[in-house]
Amino acid sequence: MSNVQLITNQLGTHLLKQIETASSICILTSFTMKSGVDYLADSLRAAAERGSDIKICTGDYLFITQPDALEALLSIHENIVIRLWKSNGTSFHPKAYLFQTNEHDCFIVGSSNLSRSALSHGVEWNLSVSNHTDTYNEALQQFLHIFYANLTVSLNKETLKDYRDEYEKYHEKHPDLAKKWTKTEEQDLMLPSEVDNKLEPQAVMIHEDRESYGEIQPRFAQIEALEELNKTLEEDYNRALVVMATGLGKTYLAGFFAQRFKKILFIAHREEILNQAKRSFQKIMPERSYGIYNGKQKESNNDTIFASIYTMSMQQHLKVFSPDEFDLIIVDEFHHAAADSYQRVLDYFQPKFLLGITATPDRNDNKDVYAICEGNVAFRLDFLDAIERKWLAPFKYFGVYDETDYSQITWLGSRYDEEELLQVQLRDEMAEKILQAWLDKKQSKTISFCSSIRQANFLSDYFNQKGYHTVALHSKQMEVGRQDAIDQLDKGQLDVIFTIDLFNEGVDIPAVDTLLFVRPTESLTIFTQQIGRGLRLYDTKSHCVVIDLIGNYRNADIKLSLFDTTENGKKRTLEPMLPELCELNLDVKVINLLKEMTRKKQPRKEKLLQDYLDLKLELGRRPSYLELHLKGASDSVQYRQEFKSYHGFLAWANELSSAEERVYDHYKEWFIETEKTGMAKSYKMVVLLAMLERGPSHWNDPITPEEAAPFFHHYLMEKEHRKRIDFSDKASRLLWNYDQSGVSSLIARMPMTKWSESSKGLISFEDEVFKLGFDVNYEDEAVIFEWTKEICEYRLHYHFERKGNVSGGMTNYKY
Repeated sequence: MSNVQLITNQLGTHLLKQIETASSICILTSFTMKSGVDYLADSLRAAAERGSDIKICTGDYLFITQPDALEALLSIHENIVIRLWKSNGTSFHPKAYLFQTNEHDCFIVGSSNLSRSALSHGVEWNLSVSNHTDTYNEALQQFLHIFYANLTVSLNKETLKDYRDEYEKYHEKHPDLAKKWTKTEEQDLMLPSEVDNKLEPQAVMIHEDRESYGEIQPRFAQIEALEELNKTLEEDYNRALVVMATGLGKTYLAGFFAQRFKKILFIAHREEILNQAKRSFQKIMPERSYGIYNGKQKESNNDTIFASIYTMSMQQHLKVFSPDEFDLIIVDEFHHAAADSYQRVLDYFQPKFLLGITATPDRNDNKDVYAICEGNVAFRLDFLDAIERKWLAPFKYFGVYDETDYSQITWLGSRYDEEELLQVQLRDEMAEKILQAWLDKKQSKTISFCSSIRQANFLSDYFNQKGYHTVALHSKQMEVGRQDAIDQLDKGQLDVIFTIDLFNEGVDIPAVDTLLFVRPTESLTIFTQQIGRGLRLYDTKSHCVVIDLIGNYRNADIKLSLFDTTENGKKRTLEPMLPELCELNLDVKVINLLKEMTRKKQPRKEKLLQDYLDLKLELGRRPSYLELHLKGASDSVQYRQEFKSYHGFLAWANELSSAEERVYDHYKEWFIETEKTGMAKSYKMVVLLAMLERGPSHWNDPITPEEAAPFFHHYLMEKEHRKRIDFSDKASRLLWNYDQSGVSSLIARMPMTKWSESSKGLISFEDEVFKLGFDVNYEDEAVIFEWTKEICEYRLHYHFERKGNVSGGMTNYKY
């Protein structure tokens, strides 16, 4: 039976009682003080030690949250997940405490932040609601949307350091505020403001008309992709990534592939995607049972389950299933901020096969899905290739000059400051220019992508005043539903739908023939997804018109590379190689602007440093070389090109301790040699890995071909892709059955002799003994061992990844 209670004092005693038994604890407070953390610390630690799932989210608004409080939170227990809301000046005032056990649930909302005064003697009002499951699930869902929103960052020692610096700088400018809040211990006298529109929109059921597939069979790119995936199964691989452009049916592909498995888990971050995927799978396999597992539905006893990552990542929901419950897990593209949640789910489950699917070709923005599948691309078909094959509609792109000076607008790390941006966007002159560009180039059915709800509303009102029929469609639009707007656009009753991100994923409107971009391109991934909204084939559509306002905003000088059919758009030119029937038209001012931006672009070394620092903040520590390759935004090869070695980059970036600097200076030539030595095959690094297997104190001892042979043979024969790539020539194939002397002879002839000859004395191979040409000091053993192993594992991974992709196969890299 549900129970509602008003709590006007001593909230802390209620919280402590709930923490004692809760298996799930979620805390959301705008401000956190060390006194509040100390008040709950022992109870939270005990809960974490007994395995409770604990998530805490707090904010940086006005820099009231104390750095020492965040440090205290981090010190409670390593299993507590903490995220920090980056308000960037926008008010952030939630206060909520959610608890769940197997028997009951409870959530408390009100005025109390996380401080001793708020939890004990302060004047506070809070409402406790117990055993009202529907409301609790809604509250949990909203908490998770905030917790994993793009405006949050993981709290770790690196992000804490940054926050402490920002906190001190802010309070140097506002010393009276610091004194006030220290004295009153964050008694929050301000009213909460409107919820930021950057949060995930609530799920809306979409029932749009789709092209009839007739008898459900693979078609177009699905046929090729399915063949490649089936090959990976036959060769005993256990994970793969498929990149397929929007409009080619990647969800149907996943359904066709899933026919080979008994129990399936499909994970996504949007409710629309889950429902769309369920419908697709039902068409392919109508005889099976299907369930949704999210904040509102818990349908776990089905053949195929479509789960929200926000729900599934909660410990109590994970444990509903056994680790080996699913034969196949499918991971749809997901938000970068939720990567930790995906990792938690994938660390728990042990499927026979893991399939990642994405429509986004830009690895820099979508690096997490690549990392989850260990960079293994089984099949790739980007939207340009699909256009060339006539599987998607061609485009005519018009770059229209935007005179806005974006260099004067504050950049907040991943986007422009919304209030400053709105000051230049919400002007009649700007709206009139957009209207005229649209009138000059439009076709019949337009979707316009805006940067905020206020901009969408403003432009929709302006167009309507000029006699056109438009609607602003977003999470706060109550008058027109999404499906109604889609139907009206399809029937010609609407000229334009102005939106923000609602049509990035999960919604098909094939009849759309015009796209209008009135926002700066902050993410190439989102830009690519939105381009895909207009490229679906349709009977009355010959091509899609793309009208794009281009100013001196970030990424403007590289976005055109997305339309270049040369390998990965590497030309970076204003005259890219377009697919047949496509056009690229740029205003003269746009051409001059992009040329100037290219000339003044950020130096390469500085970009490499920034991308490294971004990854370091995400991980909370210095990334390994392989992590830099799998998760970093810049191509890992560029670090070697610019700095000769990864550790040379770390030295340049002042990322090494004094002891590490000494090791780097003393053994610099060894690290450079290990990085640059040629590798037509993996053999050199496999021998080095055999040496490293002996541990820090003995890895650099001499080794003979006979001693290396067992490890060498096992490593290359252990995985099918290694054998296929590096034991494929006639001489090597004779050794598959493992002839000790034959393998030893191969090692002596190839990696040992060749590396000795090319290493300029750093390695020698004489009298059947392979050894290093330098001594390792005892105090340097641990560091040089770890760094050498980092380089070795990175080079082996990169070698098989590159060779596997060149040969068209799928690769799998486990060490």
